[in-house]
Amino acid sequence: MPIEKQAIVKAVDEAKRGSKKRRFVQSIELIFNFTELDLKKPENRLSETIDLPHPPKVGMKIVVFAGGDLALRARNAGADQVLGRESLEGFASDKKGAKKLVNTTDFFIAETPLMSAVGKVLGPILGPRGKMPTPIPPNAPIDSIIDRHRRSVKLRVRDQLNAQCAVGTENMSNEELVENIRAVITRVEGKLPKGMNNIREIGVKTTMGPFVKIQL
Repeated sequence: MPIEKQAIVKAVDEAKRGSKKRRFVQSIELIFNFTELDLKKPENRLSETIDLPHPPKVGMKIVVFAGGDLALRARNAGADQVLGRESLEGFASDKKGAKKLVNTTDFFIAETPLMSAVGKVLGPILGPRGKMPTPIPPNAPIDSIIDRHRRSVKLRVRDQLNAQCAVGTENMSNEELVENIRAVITRVEGKLPKGMNNIREIGVKTTMGPFVKIQL
């Protein structure tokens, strides 16, 4: 049974009102606590990239590994950084630079001919952070792919019965936040073996604020 829209609105509003004003725009975090989920079984672990109706934050950084025509189209489409094979392989001797790139980038996209090089050079850093690139063919519509990534969040369930992701910011409207929250809940519910029965509780909070439970 879907969660009532008003229950989400109430929780979001309470989280906003209950959070002290900070000198920065706080994120709105969606938090899941799970139950009866055996994480020893690989099929019960989640690693989801979820498309949202609204961009969850301003300044989402997208890096594209590509060459030739795709690299040119990626730049024109507004990719924050486009790296060819030579630049990519340069990170093999620049571990500090590689870690900085990975830690400051939200999503990576790579044309399929470069995926093996990405795995070899950056895989040990990208893998544990759940940031392996989305592989695309050289003739892919990179503009729409970049746009979709700017409206996406990652959510992972590995070895703990909880997960969280940023679904927006405190200056977004409640309506936008509710639509984003519903998109995440729907995806997660669909991936769990028992659906909502595997979810003990869901709540929201600002970056620095208290957890507010959504009435299920």
